[in-house]
Amino acid sequence: MDESNVLEKVEQADMVLVGLGEDFDDTRSLRQSQEYGRGLEKLKETGAQWMIPAWNGFCREKSGVPGSAAAIEALAGLLKGRNHFAVSVSTDSRLLSAGRVVMPCGGVHKKQCAGGCREVLEEVTEQDREALEDYCRQLYCGQISGAEAPGLGTCPKCGGPLVLNNVYAEHYNEEGYLAQWGLYTKWLQGTLNRRLLVLELGVGMRFPTVIRWPFEKIVFFNQKAYLYRVNEKLYQLTKELSEKSCGISKNAIDWLEQL
Repeated sequence: MDESNVLEKVEQADMVLVGLGEDFDDTRSLRQSQEYGRGLEKLKETGAQWMIPAWNGFCREKSGVPGSAAAIEALAGLLKGRNHFAVSVSTDSRLLSAGRVVMPCGGVHKKQCAGGCREVLEEVTEQDREALEDYCRQLYCGQISGAEAPGLGTCPKCGGPLVLNNVYAEHYNEEGYLAQWGLYTKWLQGTLNRRLLVLELGVGMRFPTVIRWPFEKIVFFNQKAYLYRVNEKLYQLTKELSEKSCGISKNAIDWLEQL
């Protein structure tokens, strides 16, 4: 089976499972920017790594490079009207537009207590977005000199600052995605003995226990499942899945755009 059959496989599938990897953080073009690299180092230096998803988004807009926008649109079109679920280890919240998605690594749409108070989890407001954008603008211009960070409010439990709820936070509050994760695991239960197409796109080895290894297990046990693994370097598959899978040595974003 080769990659030319993927659209046919989508049409034939009862259910479609998608894994979206680190490639969708969309930093491929950003790494060439001096401002981006300088700002990233400043965030790490000041302990504000939780700002990284917002910083990525700001620099993407600033550069004017479309990046993965077309790929996300293509994915949304591919999944429209189909029984699907997507799991993303990227923190790019634009992926939420692709359909039913769970983001275990968080993003920029929720905020949490910096100290990790588990009960504290809030939606990011328009005022918060303005503060984040203003901070990123100063960071881009090299105007952030100290350890100051954008004010997103204070924790009602401990009085500490609120930060973006994502995996880069020092005390990441995983409650932010668990409700959606519960829906995902329930959906997975219904895939057994169904024609399941699995698309693993741009998934590396940073969080292999979230997508890569679980997807292999799902395909192994479901006799009607088929897996496409698209990755420039890590496209290899296990011998046990040789008859039920196809490894494609391509950048996942480019591959989606060319479908």
